Amino acid sequence: MAAAAAPGALGAWQAGRARLVAAGCAPLGPRWTLPGSLTGQRLGPAIRARGWAPAAGGLPSRRGYSSEVKTDDELRVRYLEEENRGIVVLGINRAHAKNSFSKNLVKMLSKAVDALKSDKKVRTVIVRSEVPGIFCAANLPVPTIAALDGLALGGGLELALACDIRVAASSAKMGLVETKLAIIPGGGGTQRLPRAIGMSLAKELIFSARVLDGQEAKAVGLVSHVLEQNQEGDAAYRKALDLAREFLPQGPVAMRVAKLAINQGMEVDLVTGLAIEEACYAQTIPTKDRLEGLLAFKEKRSPRYKGE
Repeated sequence: MAAAAAPGALGAWQAGRARLVAAGCAPLGPRWTLPGSLTGQRLGPAIRARGWAPAAGGLPSRRGYSSEVKTDDELRVRYLEEENRGIVVLGINRAHAKNSFSKNLVKMLSKAVDALKSDKKVRTVIVRSEVPGIFCAANLPVPTIAALDGLALGGGLELALACDIRVAASSAKMGLVETKLAIIPGGGGTQRLPRAIGMSLAKELIFSARVLDGQEAKAVGLVSHVLEQNQEGDAAYRKALDLAREFLPQGPVAMRVAKLAINQGMEVDLVTGLAIEEACYAQTIPTKDRLEGLLAFKEKRSPRYKGE
């Protein structure tokens, strides 16, 4: 993936960041509201559900894609089909600007996020670059994977940090380099990088504006998987697709609620986190998917989940 989100484009990214955050952090609807014991002032806003509503979709292109939503030339949204049905690929395509963020791209990403959040058929979203050698994610209720096959500098890495999982080619280059320009990361980097790799190391990387390759990023815990780059230049994307396929058989509601529980729990103390987990667990009990899972287990067959 390539999303160099160059520092020069940081202003456009910062201007549109609020829209993306709003798109990714909508409160739970009535159906998904946490029990009253977890929504009052006593526990504060940190544990309130934010950022998910049931989702769905269907689309592809080359390598198993079957349809494409042309939101704009700068952003290509593809719903994979057949054995990959439920996986959606967001492809950043600003070759002339090395995938740096523009107001239009931020607007398109925001619209895509809104659409995906309301689509119950979407199970996993992969964010990748369609520009060879450069990468540029969105906060969604379903699992998100950033595939880093090229450069991910400044805002590009900040987008990847907003994803649940990051995979990279060994030749990828990533870093928060804003201090070279006498500014700081303004798209969440100062907050998400310390949460991903620890405060001390995050400070070191931001203070030095150091750029890491895939192996170095894996060593510090910035990415989960690192692959040798292939001739096609999409090794990270292929790994991301493999991971997404692993997620497909699981219960859609459970996946969303698990993500919510993890994200919210990381922001509070353990006791509060366990209360969040209990509340989220309770959301899965009355679902049709849970009953289908039990029945499938009893009948020794694969479950047929519908996200209900």
